[in-house]
Amino acid sequence: MFDHVKFGVSDYEASKSFFLKALEPLGVVAVGGGEQSYGIEICGKGDASLCLYQAEEKPAPLHIAFQADTRQQVDDFHHAALLAGGKDNGAPGLRPNYHENYYAAFVLGPDGHNIEVVCHEPEA
Repeated sequence: MFDHVKFGVSDYEASKSFFLKALEPLGVVAVGGGEQSYGIEICGKGDASLCLYQAEEKPAPLHIAFQADTRQQVDDFHHAALLAGGKDNGAPGLRPNYHENYYAAFVLGPDGHNIEVVCHEPEA
């Protein structure tokens, strides 16, 4: 559905570092970029990308969910995101209120964005 999503961050360098480190277990890498006012484009599998740029004002918090292929990737994301300076907002685990195989973890990033990684597959 999306080609790319672009949003502002209050500390470009901190957010750039956080997102690249936290999403590394999903294979996310920088695929383009420029000056802070233009930002950086990051991408994993598929064609959709996420773009971050230096905002003039503190942005409103977002909830962004990334899809993982395995539950191990969810665990690895949570660990990497905490090491990158994120704040725990929900440890890896099943969320059966969504569906029986909804395995997710949540971390608050530098601007308070709720970053989720979810796997919809049953345990291997």
